[in-house]
Amino acid sequence: MIRQQLHTRLMGSNFELLVAEEEESIGNQRLEEGVAEIRRIEALLTEFDPASQTSQLNQQAGLSPVKVDPEVYQLLQRCLHLSHLTQGAFDVSAVALRSLYNFKERRACRPDTALLVKTLASVGHRHIQLKGDTAFLSKKGMRIGFGAIGKGYAADKVRALWKSQQVRAGVINASGDLTAWGLQPDGNPWRVGIADPRDPSNILLWLPVQDAAVATSGNYEQFFEIDGVRYSHNIDPRTGHPVMGVKSATVISPSAELSDALATAITVMGVSAGLYLIDQLPDVHGIIIDDKDRIFSSKNITRHAYN
Repeated sequence: MIRQQLHTRLMGSNFELLVAEEEESIGNQRLEEGVAEIRRIEALLTEFDPASQTSQLNQQAGLSPVKVDPEVYQLLQRCLHLSHLTQGAFDVSAVALRSLYNFKERRACRPDTALLVKTLASVGHRHIQLKGDTAFLSKKGMRIGFGAIGKGYAADKVRALWKSQQVRAGVINASGDLTAWGLQPDGNPWRVGIADPRDPSNILLWLPVQDAAVATSGNYEQFFEIDGVRYSHNIDPRTGHPVMGVKSATVISPSAELSDALATAITVMGVSAGLYLIDQLPDVHGIIIDDKDRIFSSKNITRHAYN
């Protein structure tokens, strides 16, 4: 088996695609097809292209329903299910809250209370209406974005494509949100490292991954601090405030889409509620590192110290 990989930037993230194939030409073809599939999904879900279905929904918020592809309709259905499951901690309409903060420059700021209240009025999964083949954002000024689930969805779609082509082993890694199946060419399982929030260049733990997906949401790249308290770039959709208390949440599940969304939600929910939720879900596991650098694990998970 030949291990082949490709690095590219898609959906605003660094993607690494890897296949193990018998022939180099077939491996190259599979990599190109994987990139094409991610580009297709990006064109469908991006907020930044006025022609995308996401943009059309945002443009028509409070005005009229928009006919969407079955693929987008079903993704929205799953997003609403996740919102109910997490009691609103995951919400694709929370994208409107991002503009109230400046995390990329780590600039400490709190939005004006009146502006926060006004923005929150156009946030909430309960305002997303699905009927027939249409979707409708019922509040004027409302917006949705798939940033907390889109990369995982794309990884799942590439995995499904490759499996239908009998690719026996592969990895799709979207800036740390990763799905893998099969074995490495040397016969060992794929391994996923969990970064140390105190120094993300170091690996704190590693997990063996075989036919599973891993996603991590952390506050060690985008955050700001006020009075020594670190606030994450993840915003609680229910309050509009950045979350604190969790430095890193990693979720392992059969689906990259699910892992991606739950990692974000658990960062919002906190350690106790997050672990409780994970332990109720079949084949879902998690590791949470809190703001005191304590490590918490869900039941029945195997983790290894990195050395």
